[in-house]
Amino acid sequence: MKAAVIGAGAFGRHHATKYRGIEGVELVAIADPSPEVRRNAPTTHGVRGVADWRELLGEVDLVSVCSPATTHSTIVRAFLNAGANVMVEKPIATSVEEADDLVTLAAKTGKVLTVGHQERFVFAHTGLLDYNEVPLEVSCWRKGPWTGRGADVSVVLDLMIHDLDLVHQLIPGKVRSVQARGRCEKSLLADDVQAAVMFENGAVARLETSRVAPERSRGMKAVYADGIVEIDFLTRSVTNTTPRALNALDVGDPLGESVTSFVESVRTGTSPLVRPEEARNALATAILVDEAWERSIRSRVRRDVVAVAAAN
Repeated sequence: MKAAVIGAGAFGRHHATKYRGIEGVELVAIADPSPEVRRNAPTTHGVRGVADWRELLGEVDLVSVCSPATTHSTIVRAFLNAGANVMVEKPIATSVEEADDLVTLAAKTGKVLTVGHQERFVFAHTGLLDYNEVPLEVSCWRKGPWTGRGADVSVVLDLMIHDLDLVHQLIPGKVRSVQARGRCEKSLLADDVQAAVMFENGAVARLETSRVAPERSRGMKAVYADGIVEIDFLTRSVTNTTPRALNALDVGDPLGESVTSFVESVRTGTSPLVRPEEARNALATAILVDEAWERSIRSRVRRDVVAVAAAN
């Protein structure tokens, strides 16, 4: 099968490397707007580089879309219509309407569409997703310094969406309400957000995400009726007081597993680990979080205006 990568930046270049290591897959091209990336493509990836991804429509069986999030919907739609199977980095799109259209189109064309929520593969190894017990509360934190990547969307769609995908795997059912607050520091969109997501079954998820933190921290805590599971992804430690056995945290190569799983889904016709409908649900909740922190900012501004007016 012939494969291509759209966007050979921080993540795309790794997708290209993974394809080159899979038997029966031939990486034939990368598309990137950077002249330097295209110029180095033959040496770095052993393939040609093109400026316009449209040149590859109809030429490939597999494609990884690793371009900026705001371009995902347009590019994914074009390749599905051209007969390619698509793996797109998260988020699947930047609106629920776009995501719904892609889910429908993938079903209509019969092509595999999966999304790069690689954390799912890490959690699958622990065994935490194998049990039916639903936690009462889940806390997730994901923080790190500013890198400049992903600034075309808020930190919610850039980073928190990973944790929202995991929360939806642990807590079934619909979201009842969302509260959030956030701040912009390096970009025009939120760079630091704290959110509480309440579910109809009474469970709650508390999430903290920052791309302007002074240092890295990343973990998760799930409180069950019969114990607590806490994971520190930096130290790779797992604390478990529930009666259910869990495996040690093995980070491994989640991107490699994700790309390989995508290829196997195409070969065998089986469903990928991350289905587009699930990615759509994570996006929908992420957008609710974005809307909630935007409302909180408007509310604070109104209070400040009223306070100033009263003082005068």
